[in-house]
Amino acid sequence: MRPYIESFLPLFVAINPAGIIPIYLSVTENLSTAERRRLTLQAMATAVGIAVLILFAGQLIFSLLGITVNDLRVGGGLILLVLSISNLLFGDFRRRDPTAGGELEDLASVGVVPIGIPLIVGPAAITSILVSREAYGYLPTLASLVINLVLVFLTLAASPYVGRFAGPAVSRAVAKVASLFLAAISVAMIRAGILGMITGK
Repeated sequence: MRPYIESFLPLFVAINPAGIIPIYLSVTENLSTAERRRLTLQAMATAVGIAVLILFAGQLIFSLLGITVNDLRVGGGLILLVLSISNLLFGDFRRRDPTAGGELEDLASVGVVPIGIPLIVGPAAITSILVSREAYGYLPTLASLVINLVLVFLTLAASPYVGRFAGPAVSRAVAKVASLFLAAISVAMIRAGILGMITGK
């Protein structure tokens, strides 16, 4: 059991399911129950697809594209920074007239980016997957990945109830604070990526 436990813990910390809750609530604040469910499924499908792809072909993809984890850190950080600024300055990440068309496409894009990647499967999770595969093999890494993604799904499914319990005013305030922290996290990701490029780590 030791390889499974040691493979599970770093990935759990990297994904941080509890930390996704306030950000998820801020992004889905104005969505209906059906829209939120569809977005959650889209995000989970994206996360599962990317995680499995990284597990079995991550090194090959990185070498073919000529990119590194540090490149992902900078790119993911920029995406999160744009999202956090949008939430802080403009209040709503997505407010469109449903009769104007394009609503399903908007939901799908939000489910893929930023929730699926890089919130659920970001640079830290990708690094953990690659390191775990090298250290413990495919089976323990796959098992820890499945368990962590199930925990993320349960967390996202429970998030609306957390928001309902807190109330709209508290949820909105938490969403703003989460956006501020998200901006700080994105800057930290960009800084770590740049430092990694400079130092070669």
